[in-house]
Amino acid sequence: MPTDINSNNILALLENFTFDSSEDIMLQVAENFRKRRVEKNITRQNIAEKSGVPISTVARFEQKGLIAFESLIKLAMTLGYTSEIRNLFGTPKFNTMEELDLIRRKSNDKRAYGKSRKDDKN
Repeated sequence: MPTDINSNNILALLENFTFDSSEDIMLQVAENFRKRRVEKNITRQNIAEKSGVPISTVARFEQKGLIAFESLIKLAMTLGYTSEIRNLFGTPKFNTMEELDLIRRKSNDKRAYGKSRKDDKN
C-alpha cells in the first residue's frame, strides 16, 4: 500500500505542474516589480520621475507585464537591481551533458556564429 500512496502523491504533484508561458513570466516579473516598489514606499509617479520612464509605461508594465527592455533596465536600476539585470544571461545553462561539453569548448570563443556562417554568405 505505501507504494500506492507515493504514486498518488507524485501524480497529484504532476497534475499541478504547468509549463510557464512568456505571458506568465511577464506577469510574474511585473508583480515582483510592483511588490518591491511598494515595499520601498515608492509611488508610480515617483519611480517614473527617478527612472525617466513615463508613468503610463510603469502602469502598463504593472498591469499587463508589457515593457520595452530599456525601460525595464531603467526601472531595475532605480530599485537597485542593476547587477540582477546585468547578469540575466551571465551563467551558462545546459540541459544535457552534450550542451555542457559544447559550452565548455566554446567558453573562450568570441564569435557568435560558427565558421560555416561565412560560407553561407557566399
